[in-house]
Amino acid sequence: MGWTSEEFGAAHEGIVGAVLADGSEPEPAYFDLGSGTETYRTSEWWAYDGGLSRPRAAAVRAACSCGWRGPSTPLPRNEPADDGPDELDVSRQRRDWSEHIRAVERRTVPLPDDLTQLLDALEDKLFALAEDAPAAALRAVAALDRLIRRAGREAAGLIEEDGVQRWDDLGRALGLDAGRARSLVTRYLLLR
Repeated sequence: MGWTSEEFGAAHEGIVGAVLADGSEPEPAYFDLGSGTETYRTSEWWAYDGGLSRPRAAAVRAACSCGWRGPSTPLPRNEPADDGPDELDVSRQRRDWSEHIRAVERRTVPLPDDLTQLLDALEDKLFALAEDAPAAALRAVAALDRLIRRAGREAAGLIEEDGVQRWDDLGRALGLDAGRARSLVTRYLLLR
């Protein structure tokens, strides 16, 4: 139900979050999915309709899993409590979250222009090859996978060798939080 960017994934998943009348956010709502121990957890606006002992949302705003929050927009007072998620125009919240993602992108370490062009050309070439010769495309992707693992190990090893002073700084350069940045380095160090 949330919004994600291909580059940042769950590190910056956006939703239309609920805002209570006092300006605070409600605790996450949990839904029993039937039998067993599975429950669904959400902080999306539609879960706060005043039913099932949950508070009623007074406003909505874009919310990102990184902790960023957009400006609040009051919900119409005459909105029925049982309106579903498709009953609210969330285009403003989507735009707010998209601007947040652009701000995250601007703070990341830039790639050299020639590498960006090379990656774009490689993407075009691989998709065209997949259409024309799928087996050749898979072979090329396997070669890229080997290259990615080697280059990732090299970069992660150098980062570890240099002794990361602040994982927050590395995370910001990658558009991630400190924990995800550390996990990324560890993942590439462990690839063989």
